[in-house]
Amino acid sequence: MTFSPEGIASRYRLCATTTFTATNATVEGVPELPEVEALAAYLRERAVGHTVERFEVSSFSALKTYDPAPSAVAGLKITDAGRHGKFLDVTLGDDLHLVVHLARAGWLHYRDAFKSPAPLKPGSGPIAVRVRLDDGSGFDLTEAGTQKSLAAYLVRDPAEVPGVARLGPDALAVSRDEFAERIRSRKGQIKGVLVDQEVLAGIGNAYSDEILHVARMSPFALTGKLTDEQITTLYEATRSVETDAVTRSVGQKAAELKGEKRAGMRVHARTGLPCPVCGDTVREVSFADKSLQYCPTCQTGGKPLADRRLSKLIR
Repeated sequence: MTFSPEGIASRYRLCATTTFTATNATVEGVPELPEVEALAAYLRERAVGHTVERFEVSSFSALKTYDPAPSAVAGLKITDAGRHGKFLDVTLGDDLHLVVHLARAGWLHYRDAFKSPAPLKPGSGPIAVRVRLDDGSGFDLTEAGTQKSLAAYLVRDPAEVPGVARLGPDALAVSRDEFAERIRSRKGQIKGVLVDQEVLAGIGNAYSDEILHVARMSPFALTGKLTDEQITTLYEATRSVETDAVTRSVGQKAAELKGEKRAGMRVHARTGLPCPVCGDTVREVSFADKSLQYCPTCQTGGKPLADRRLSKLIR
């Protein structure tokens, strides 16, 4: 499943001359729809048409399948690259797929040439999988840190991957009416529903913050109380934010994507900085393993949100 970028409504864009920086600002979390689409586009441009010389596995815990074996990849041509939500899908030959979920700290690094022809040894640092191509180039799937969650699957049908099988429709492929139906299919705060991959595929923590900011909606607004007008606004904000991010990301080299993502954020990972729309201070609500950012003036009527762990939510 791929997406061709469309034109973006100017009212949803950041002013090109406005820049906000913070020394401790980081954009963390799973690579989302725009970054995975950009990685797929880069592979379509650079790797499609080349034959796999070797498929090397360094982290055996990262490869979640055993049939077909990794050795079956050698000699197959890369024929396509796409995505399913936040899953990268590299097509090998006629009917084999390398499906990858990069998790929180995973990434794809394309190499024009490798320093050594020697096969990877088990436990080769952050490298989980290496794919060597017939022209000497290839790519590494890497994962930083000690919590290893990157998952790679060699399958004949992407639907064999449990996470892919559970995905809802792609966030950029739904009509307004289907979007409304999917959002209202889950009762709860809109922030949690937007990132539920069974509702809509591809939206994660970072871009959901951005979507809600553009929609001028509290992250804790209840889906059951959203009006038709609010749903329409949310739908348009989703398409605007995701399309804009795809437009900015596609064409970038893999190494540049994280910086491009960070530069385009309005509120996510911008705690303490001025909102680019109204100038109010961007605030944060922290949870056990993640956080969200928002603008009180734009999204909550000027009222700071209470910490979910300590008190009742402000809707």
